[in-house]
Amino acid sequence: MSTENTINRLKEGNARFVEDKLDGKLQDSARRSSLTGGQQPHTIVLSCADSRVVPELAFDTGLGELFVVRVAGNVANTSSMASIEYAVAHCGSKVIVVLGHQSCGAVTAAIGGGDNGYNLNHLLAHIAPAISASEDGASIDEVVRKNAELTKQELINRSSIIRNAVENQGLVIAPAYYNLDTGKVDFL
Repeated sequence: MSTENTINRLKEGNARFVEDKLDGKLQDSARRSSLTGGQQPHTIVLSCADSRVVPELAFDTGLGELFVVRVAGNVANTSSMASIEYAVAHCGSKVIVVLGHQSCGAVTAAIGGGDNGYNLNHLLAHIAPAISASEDGASIDEVVRKNAELTKQELINRSSIIRNAVENQGLVIAPAYYNLDTGKVDFL
């Protein structure tokens, strides 16, 4: 499947989700059985860990179609990047969606600043470039979008595996924004 077809498939699945018409395909025992020998997800999704954002539902996909990496703020840290590298190098995925979302708590915390403890401060530091690159007074949602766009570039800059796949194997990285109120995914 071409990258264009893959992205169109994601958009069509999202349209079904928005219209409350999920088809629920590839979610039965036959599908589970077919995947015991391995996986070949067509898309990697770097998504926020927020419980309101479920990529498999938002794109109306079945088992084995998405390789989902979830971390607060959909940041490209060492662990999330390593997981993505695995899927690129070993699963044959040709699309990465960096999925930010409306009213992201991690972005809200990063904008708010302060001491959130060692681990959360470390995670929120990955969002600081999006805050700096946004205009003064930018809304949380504007920073979320900027974060998704900058994370795309961070994946390319910090990973030779991902960069090589983009430059030589047709890998596409698509920043996107999930609207909590409608369920619609906007590709940026």
